[in-house]
Amino acid sequence: MAERKGVITFKGNPLTLVGPELKVGDDAPDVELVANDLSAYRLGSLKGKKAVLVTVPSLDTPVCDIEAKRFNESAAALGDDVAVLVISMDLPFAQKRWCGANSADAIITLSDYRGARFAQAYGLLIKELHLLARAVIVVNRDGDVAYEQIVGEVAEEPDYDAALAAVKALD
Repeated sequence: MAERKGVITFKGNPLTLVGPELKVGDDAPDVELVANDLSAYRLGSLKGKKAVLVTVPSLDTPVCDIEAKRFNESAAALGDDVAVLVISMDLPFAQKRWCGANSADAIITLSDYRGARFAQAYGLLIKELHLLARAVIVVNRDGDVAYEQIVGEVAEEPDYDAALAAVKALD
């Protein structure tokens, strides 16, 4: 599996991403994740909708908490034809608890704890931590990557405005 160094840091220390580098125009990999009720959730089921894939290391950290809340607030304004998914390695039980505690009902939280298949397919697995890198990927109705933002410093928030503008710019 490909490894990329120098793409991200954590508190200034360089980390290694495992998996391919996705680019705008690439097909978004159809990976199976785990929903809060432990059911399987295939990303391919989103074809025909616009999707915002928000990846975070853990909802139980301050920056991820802020980010997920911010995308939850923005999700309702994007319309019914946009799915906003927040993906982490957190167990589905922890994600469900977080959603309940934060009244997060406009986003879908999904877990990649089983084998990190999403993380590897999207090139976002942090080798040293076995967590997802912080990123925002916008997928168009055809299932192609339309926008990708990998946050260079894991402890920082993404550029929300740029990500939301990318979604709004799609047909």
